[in-house]
Amino acid sequence: MDRDVKAGACALAVAGMLVLGACSDGGGAEKAATPAAQTSAPVSDSATGLEQQYERVVDAVLPSVVKIQTDQAEGSGVVYDAQGHIVTNAHVVAGAKKIQVTSSSGGATLDADLVGAFAADDLAVIKAKGGNLKPASWGESGKARVGQIVLAMGNPLGLAGSVTNGIVSALHRTVSTKGEGAFQGSTIADAIQTSAAINPGNSGGALVTLSGQVIGVPTAAASDPSAGSAAAGIGFATPSDTVQRIVPQLIQSGKVSNSGRAALGVTVRTIVDPQSGERTAVAVVDVQRGGGAAKAGIRPGDLILSVNGTATPDQTALSSVLANLKPGDTAKVEVQHADGSKKTVQVTLGELPGGG
Repeated sequence: MDRDVKAGACALAVAGMLVLGACSDGGGAEKAATPAAQTSAPVSDSATGLEQQYERVVDAVLPSVVKIQTDQAEGSGVVYDAQGHIVTNAHVVAGAKKIQVTSSSGGATLDADLVGAFAADDLAVIKAKGGNLKPASWGESGKARVGQIVLAMGNPLGLAGSVTNGIVSALHRTVSTKGEGAFQGSTIADAIQTSAAINPGNSGGALVTLSGQVIGVPTAAASDPSAGSAAAGIGFATPSDTVQRIVPQLIQSGKVSNSGRAALGVTVRTIVDPQSGERTAVAVVDVQRGGGAAKAGIRPGDLILSVNGTATPDQTALSSVLANLKPGDTAKVEVQHADGSKKTVQVTLGELPGGG
């Protein structure tokens, strides 16, 4: 995950070829080439049309993308409404005591306050003080198509107002990000995978279609375990449908009362084998009274080994399984009691609470 102490998305450059030459008649006499033939290759109407559409989308949407600077980090944001509310990633503003925003198209730097955050989906809302920020047009991520051209707008590596391009590479990814500092980590369901790579600072920006609608908020980049660095061309965005469900709640009350996410009703921690250093299971620290886990007989001190047959060696694995389930669903949970005995119980899932 990019912690956004810097900034980031990624561009796919398109290079053109320069064709120079002269033509001759049948007798070999050279004819003077026109200036156009000497200086450029032919450009098709379709290529020109695509370029013009890129320009129109940038002109329409870039003024709605802001650079976010805090005392902790840098990142990006997207203007949500005419009241100055701005959507960004929770990890961009986590722990910040001072927040300032600047429009990617220029203008004065504005102070901003945190309205609310929901770390589970890595979303937050801040509100600018004053200014005349232009709201973005939000689309439906549920209508996104693999292969669809998208533009990523944000502030990669502090380069304000950068625009890059790529495609929707895949849909419905489940992406977990690590906690860092004041940010506890997240697990995003239905994430959009894009070839517009995400670098530090692009987090919280806009993933935009050629119709000028924001369908995602760039959030994380895949890492290459063998190289120990970001994997080029594999980035992920929180879908706009999630934004539209969570952000209005944050604006209204500063917290999320209807997360739409499943929960077992337990507080857990990851168990690490002291000999191997491997994560082995999730230990139950506390059980919510009256919750699904309590009703199924799960107790503090139990280990959660798997959910619906998927091993849960750590909290990230458990969150990933639950992110693809809904409140009210029934899950088969394999637990190990303190005496070493194992049992599989049926748990009716509750709803993950949203804090302020």
